[in-house]
Amino acid sequence: MDSLYIVMPAYNEADNIEDTLAQWYPVVESVGNDSRLVVFDDGSKDETFSIMKIFASSHPLFIACTKKNTGHGGTVLHAYQYAVSCQADYVFQTDTDGQTDPEEFWQFWNLRHDYDMVIGQRKGRQDGLSRILVTKTLKCVVRILFGESIADANTPFRLMSSQTLRENIKLIPEGFNLSNVLLSVIYFKRKQKVKFIPITFKPRQGGVNSINLRKIVHIGRQALSDFSALNKVINKQLRSQ
Repeated sequence: MDSLYIVMPAYNEADNIEDTLAQWYPVVESVGNDSRLVVFDDGSKDETFSIMKIFASSHPLFIACTKKNTGHGGTVLHAYQYAVSCQADYVFQTDTDGQTDPEEFWQFWNLRHDYDMVIGQRKGRQDGLSRILVTKTLKCVVRILFGESIADANTPFRLMSSQTLRENIKLIPEGFNLSNVLLSVIYFKRKQKVKFIPITFKPRQGGVNSINLRKIVHIGRQALSDFSALNKVINKQLRSQ
């Protein structure tokens, strides 16, 4: 039987974290087989980690972790490294802002033996124009620099086999800010089996959206610089394998 680690990053999510944990915890209970729900608090300045510890005290399949702040991408990468080190068979990543629906997980789980990664494609998004602009910007950057057309490379709703994930995250620099985007690119460059499934993407359920136009411009510029250099490195490493 297959085990599952659901991993999530959290930063200043005191308004959302308890409800998110309560929604996703039944998934690992249902899967069983030493499955776990794991959240990495990314050095929050609010009560996020305190709430996580309280939840952990009465939910044995939940693991509450904390670390110094490295940003969303660095925390996601750290969570992937943790999950594969725990010998999970499959790793699923989503976020703690309440925008995704646990009920939509099961169609991904049912396809786990057929694909290396099953990833959500956000349709009819309700999370604001700024977030949609980020996704469109990244899609263009990925197509230009990597030559890959990926429907939604940064979706925080993805199920991966631990076997492929373990090898692919070795190509991502430690603490990299857009680790999920780069991870999607690596799966495509390796011609691994990837399936997109439309998912619901709700408005943020609480807290503050940190993305604005200034940050969008910065993300785009930084992605162009980082991806241009990484494309050469990844191609070289893949050719040598």
